[in-house]
Amino acid sequence: MEELAPGLWWWTGAHPDWTPEDLEGGAGWEQIVSSYALVAGENLVLFDPLVENWDWLDAQVERHGAPAILITILWHVRSSQELLDRYPGASLWAHEPASEWVAERAPVTHTFLPGDDLPGDVEAIPLRRIEEVAYWLPGHDAVVVGDTILRHGDRTELCPPTWVRKSETFEPAKEAVRELVERSPKRLLLTHGGPTEPSALATTRP
Repeated sequence: MEELAPGLWWWTGAHPDWTPEDLEGGAGWEQIVSSYALVAGENLVLFDPLVENWDWLDAQVERHGAPAILITILWHVRSSQELLDRYPGASLWAHEPASEWVAERAPVTHTFLPGDDLPGDVEAIPLRRIEEVAYWLPGHDAVVVGDTILRHGDRTELCPPTWVRKSETFEPAKEAVRELVERSPKRLLLTHGGPTEPSALATTRP
């Protein structure tokens, strides 16, 4: 558990469903994945949480109240069901076009569209690929990204172009990344690869 800035935490865990084939020769995703927590005002917000350190989270919930869980993409429900069971009043937020898929993994309590108010004044940004959204954290000039940008060691790049539906092309996702870069975030908070500094953003330009 690392506090990146006041009220912003990052932690990692080994994904239980990972297999070596998921690495796809170095272009896919690695077993160690990242999650983030934000305290903003009276809100405790968790992003794509895979929880192992329950003692830390219990203390945060006691201090700030039940968490709101924000999911970037349908596969990142992770520990959401356990969180909903453990903390009465916890909520699970899903991008409305992806809400049925998310609900197959854990009960969705709230849906949203870009532009809707979200806990912690977070802003949802569509990434135009399999209904994924990124989350802009205005108090930190940071953005949480699920699958569209990956980091392997010192290499930060877009996900494989094959990570789209058969009915999609990869160009809209590339344009969405360009728009993220134009916002000049101070931190890019990747759920596959951890936080990156601004210097890493140049390598994400398509």
